[in-house]
Amino acid sequence: MLMRFDPFREVERWAHQLSAGTRAGMMPMDAYRQGDQWVAAFDLPGFDPGSIDVTVEDNTLTVHAERSWEPKEGEQILISERPQGAFTRHIALGEGVDADHVEASYEAGVLTVRLPVAEQAKPRKVAITTGAGQQALEAGSQAA
Repeated sequence: MLMRFDPFREVERWAHQLSAGTRAGMMPMDAYRQGDQWVAAFDLPGFDPGSIDVTVEDNTLTVHAERSWEPKEGEQILISERPQGAFTRHIALGEGVDADHVEASYEAGVLTVRLPVAEQAKPRKVAITTGAGQQALEAGSQAA
């Protein structure tokens, strides 16, 4: 049988919300590099995809989402622990992200944002010169 009110449970939940600070803690994220792109995956279960907004501005990725639930007429709430409302997460991006080609998809409660690495930030092979020996190497490669 479910208890309608547990004062200790409510105090525990309230303390947890205070320790989390903002609601950013309600949007857990994994971030990793995959080839020539950065990937950020956000847990957003139960969110309507139309309520999710992803923007990139001034080297900041912002994810904003809203979730709400209202009981239907005749329903009586016994426990309500799922966080409701607006949630926002800001991620500072480095200069090496191509902000014009960011892609986002939402599947099975996970928002995946793909941020391509900018061309100028990709690794490049650097030629090594050896002085007079460099001319001989170049001449030898032309003769071959």
